[in-house]
Amino acid sequence: MRFRPCIDIHNGKVKQIVGGTLRDTRDEAAENFVSEQDGASYARFYREDGLKGGHVILLNPSSSEYYEATKRQALGALAAYPGGLQLGGGVHPENAAEFLTAGASHVIVTSYVFRDGRIDEGNLARMVHAVGRERLVLDLSCRRRDGQYYIVTDRWQKFTEVPVTEETLSQLAGDCDEFLVHAVDVEGKASGVEADLLTLLGRWGQIPVTYAGGVGSFADLDRVRDLGRGRVDVTIGSALDLFGGSMRYRDVLKYMMTQGT
Repeated sequence: MRFRPCIDIHNGKVKQIVGGTLRDTRDEAAENFVSEQDGASYARFYREDGLKGGHVILLNPSSSEYYEATKRQALGALAAYPGGLQLGGGVHPENAAEFLTAGASHVIVTSYVFRDGRIDEGNLARMVHAVGRERLVLDLSCRRRDGQYYIVTDRWQKFTEVPVTEETLSQLAGDCDEFLVHAVDVEGKASGVEADLLTLLGRWGQIPVTYAGGVGSFADLDRVRDLGRGRVDVTIGSALDLFGGSMRYRDVLKYMMTQGT
């Protein structure tokens, strides 16, 4: 298990939001924290500690009046830590090269691949052709409905009909280098992790997976470790002191060292 840092950008600011409240209408979201530091500052911080594989997420659609400001923040972060961060948010074959050239190690894709409620095999093939499997992360962020986790798209606002199952993971694993999985129902709440989802991810364990959502304590990190069988990496947002939370970043790094990571 490794710690994967994050830089979430919304309306041109580094923020932590409650994931389920994000709305494209009027660019709204319930905010847990709005930083006075820019994305580049966080990227330099992570670079100094040698943390790789974190993600920068653009939370505004390209149609938003804030998109260019959000994009500038993201590009600044990539420039500050070339090769150290992944980039997601509105990525498609036509703009992926810009982010990779700017310093992203990988691009993260959801909505382009999961369209009209299903896996768009043609778009997935185009994405792989554009960047290569080894530089593609598929975001399988999901919400629970009728007792099952389903992938959600468009900044977590739209349900697909694609369930998060071992079969789905195996089907997609050959076309990407990693998965990123936000448990959207608990994202930004620091209220505890999604045990069923972590159990599934830990049981599968064929390629790297990063889990995000609900971590609010070191007991939650223990659950990620145990339920994920040490195979599932973790990111911490609102609960981290870098974002106004109570979990000390330095203590998190020490915890990870005790896990042999």
